[in-house]
Amino acid sequence: MPDAPGFGGMTRLYKIGLDASLDNLADYLAAFVKLRYKRQKVTIFGMSLGFVVVTRMLQKYPDLTNRVEDLISVVGFAHKDDFSFSKRRYWFYRAGTYFFSKRIPAFLYKAIFTRPFLLRLAYARTFNAKEKFADKSGNEFKETMDMEIHLWKINDIRTQMKTGHEMLTLDNTKKRINLPLIQVASKRDRYFDHIRTEESLRKVYSDFKLFYSEDPNHAPTIIADKKAASPFIPSGLKKELRSRRRKTK
Repeated sequence: MPDAPGFGGMTRLYKIGLDASLDNLADYLAAFVKLRYKRQKVTIFGMSLGFVVVTRMLQKYPDLTNRVEDLISVVGFAHKDDFSFSKRRYWFYRAGTYFFSKRIPAFLYKAIFTRPFLLRLAYARTFNAKEKFADKSGNEFKETMDMEIHLWKINDIRTQMKTGHEMLTLDNTKKRINLPLIQVASKRDRYFDHIRTEESLRKVYSDFKLFYSEDPNHAPTIIADKKAASPFIPSGLKKELRSRRRKTK
């Protein structure tokens, strides 16, 4: 699991004079794969933004497709129209992420809106965070909030906003990738329309197989242990991967 520049406390790309574009993140990931795995075969497992970066990497570096044994997406997508937001919410997010992806606005956002007392007061009530805190109380609520505050502190706001804006303006369907894709979708995903997402991904990949997560949420909670995260690897996917492994032996 490679670190992503600007996330989780890793040095941001802006530090070396590059912006946090999908192209630059794809270049970084390609370099990681080539340096870490040399000529070895790899299985790639991408979630949400991570899968978007993987798609862009494979489009920019088609030589890497020959080294991919299995490609698995969890709640990944390929086009801005895959989002299920209302037009009003979509344009609000799009304008906001563009504005705060600039250096000074990002600095002000970090200084004002990521203060711990403000996050504890309001964050769990926001649209995008409600799912994370649903059905949580007591110590579990506190642990989740503590982790969210920690991540807001160590993540680079400018990188978050830049990648958010690129997702909201995304079109990864312009270049085909000669690989079959396994997609894991959430039945009640609050962010994406399943039909449009499948249509977009079929435009990119040579084959498409869909499994549904046994968890209704978009993604595991950030404090999920192995048991809590396991529904995002459905039993059907496990059988599929076992079958592929037997065929390659």
